[in-house]
Amino acid sequence: MKYTGHKILNIEKGSIAEELEIAPGSYLLEINGQKIEDIFDYQFLIKDEYLEVLIREVDGEETLFEIDKDYDEDLGFDFGGGLMDDYKSCSNKCIFCFIDQMPKGMRETLYFKDDDSRLSFLQGNYITFTNMKDADIDRIIKYRLEPINISVQTTNPILRCKMLNNRFAGDKLKYLDRLNEAQIVMNGQIVLCKNVNDGKELKRSINDLIKYIPNMESVSVVPAGVTKYREGLFPLESFSKEDAVKVIDLIESYQKRLYKEYGTHFIHASDEWYILAGRSLPQANNYDGYLQLENGVGMMRLLEDEVDLILKELESGNYDTSKKDLYKNIEQNFNVWFNKKITIATGVLSGGFILSLINKIKEKYANININVIPIKNVFFGETITVSGLVTGSDIIKQLKNKDLGDELLIPINMLRSGEKVFLDDVTVDDLEKSLNVKLRVVGTSGESFFKAICAIDDEFLRRQIYEQADSSDSRQT
Repeated sequence: MKYTGHKILNIEKGSIAEELEIAPGSYLLEINGQKIEDIFDYQFLIKDEYLEVLIREVDGEETLFEIDKDYDEDLGFDFGGGLMDDYKSCSNKCIFCFIDQMPKGMRETLYFKDDDSRLSFLQGNYITFTNMKDADIDRIIKYRLEPINISVQTTNPILRCKMLNNRFAGDKLKYLDRLNEAQIVMNGQIVLCKNVNDGKELKRSINDLIKYIPNMESVSVVPAGVTKYREGLFPLESFSKEDAVKVIDLIESYQKRLYKEYGTHFIHASDEWYILAGRSLPQANNYDGYLQLENGVGMMRLLEDEVDLILKELESGNYDTSKKDLYKNIEQNFNVWFNKKITIATGVLSGGFILSLINKIKEKYANININVIPIKNVFFGETITVSGLVTGSDIIKQLKNKDLGDELLIPINMLRSGEKVFLDDVTVDDLEKSLNVKLRVVGTSGESFFKAICAIDDEFLRRQIYEQADSSDSRQT
């Protein structure tokens, strides 16, 4: 493909680019004689204090600007965010791929499979290495793009080829060694498929990955989601309670040994395993600083601990002065809410857990009226129980004509990142109109949980919904 440079959409006010009268619509061609592949090249090259910047101006004329600047000073170019390059799509057809299990007719972006190391660094996405070459690994090492999140699935090369439906998948595991030698921080993920990469194969994978400690900080094990749209796909089975018990027992046996030897628990089961098994969640220190919250590892433990802490501080009055206004508002709202009713809609998996948090709050504030309703996933199939895959249409169908009270609360992971839209294109406004109720979104923290049920404005959460750039539609967990 012919190199055309990168279009400059806007110029930051007061910037070097504005002083040089570089106009929006111009193209950045080179910096110090080098072409720019993406945002990482750009950010790396502009660190010099002397730059020669080649620009193709709006009229087509090329101008070389000689620029003296401070080391950390930006040029003021706005390329519209993102990578300054097309996302790299996935070249696999994994047997567990959730995108392949979605119905037809949904918005086009939901069917895009990304597998881009740059998104791993920027947004925490997981990559497989299968569309990468040695030069891509060189760039990760050169620019220190860490942590890099890697979809390992299995360290058995033959099995990895089978699981990813890619004949190069096994050989690409060699990149783990290169990143480890360069001391690049990594996190791993194993999407567990029943009777495929579990049991002895899971044990093998854990044993093989241990050698990458400490550069590989953690490995999560999450169950593959199985929807009702699997016609013509690999015959995956859902895990049972007994299966979950075995997975947890295996992982916890490694955690005890690895913590003694390395000071890290390293291998982690996602929250879903513990709920499926009917087991208590591990304590906070077992999560090594919650390295994989976005993968569903420790999210429930952290939320419960934060709720417990807030209740304790409310009871004792011993809290940081910066929380004074918040806690005063919580107390005031709870004390006058005897005549108000709230409904919380969540996934089947987390329904009992959320109810347990509400019951803790009721021990102190008995007059609150909060109802928790788990939403069955009819859209994807009832084997899908996580809240992040609940659709707006299922909420509407199951809550229509119910007394929802004054407000309906939903967790933020039901919405597409940075937007007010569910996976099935139902919007927050659609939901409010259909159910004739005010809808409030709940964040993942204990503070956001209290703010939501007390109808206190959550400015941080509002920015997440309305201002945060879109990242990924991956909702495996």
